[in-house]
Amino acid sequence: MKDVVLRDVVAALEELYPPATAAEWDRVGLVTGDPEQPVRRVLFALDPTLAVIEEAAAWSADLLVTHHPLLLRGVHAVATTTAKGASVTRLIVSDTALYVAHTNADVADPGVSSVLADALGLTDQRGLTTMGPASGTTSYAAGRVGELPAPMSLAEFADLVDRALPRTVGGIRVSGPPEATVRTVAVMGGSGDDQFAAVRASGADVYVTADLRHHPVLEAREESRGGPPYLVDAGHWATESLWLASARERLLVAMGEDPVAPTRVEARISSIRTEPWTFVVGANAVSSPPEVRPES
Repeated sequence: MKDVVLRDVVAALEELYPPATAAEWDRVGLVTGDPEQPVRRVLFALDPTLAVIEEAAAWSADLLVTHHPLLLRGVHAVATTTAKGASVTRLIVSDTALYVAHTNADVADPGVSSVLADALGLTDQRGLTTMGPASGTTSYAAGRVGELPAPMSLAEFADLVDRALPRTVGGIRVSGPPEATVRTVAVMGGSGDDQFAAVRASGADVYVTADLRHHPVLEAREESRGGPPYLVDAGHWATESLWLASARERLLVAMGEDPVAPTRVEARISSIRTEPWTFVVGANAVSSPPEVRPES
């Protein structure tokens, strides 16, 4: 049986997540590695952190596939005195190739947002917005909008999100009245506070994404006059990490392997949580803003 080489795996990944569908600003594809090097072990992770790279080296992985880029912005040196330099050096010294599928994985179907929508049980899924690719004129659907099997309260929906996603240190943050009814749901894995206009246009009752900042959220809620779409911040790592299992399975199938019992190429998901937060203090669980009393 012919050995699998990196070129074969890259071809399979690029069939699943075409680089041409990535955003113009993105940096996807092969970062380190020799296209002719054998590949027997593939590790999937959300972020190419030093700890993840070390895990890949310790497992003797030939290829590390991550969602987030290592070199999104330009660097001028790869000395080990910086984290980026140490990362690149460790990858090369350990002979571990690195491949990135970022916004091209976001717009894929199945991709980051569709996997999130599936986890929430959404039906009748459609694209939330469109994203221009790095080349060509075709646009691709980013995010998803779908329907819950039955209406539920916003509080019940937040519990559903909590059960469906990996637990995070920060938990689930919600903006909206707990008793409000929701049925149509918009989702976007990772940072999505630049899509509020598209969410309103979609008719969604609630929007699940991450990295929601004070001013954009406040303005979005003002635009909604207190009504829908309500907002759920479920965390960047949690909303995107579900994709890893899908990517692993799809790659193995594309390589002609049984995902349960592969023979030529073994693949697994990193055991390291790359969520950067470690604990919270003083979180309050009130369902409405505290009363502000005038000074006497």
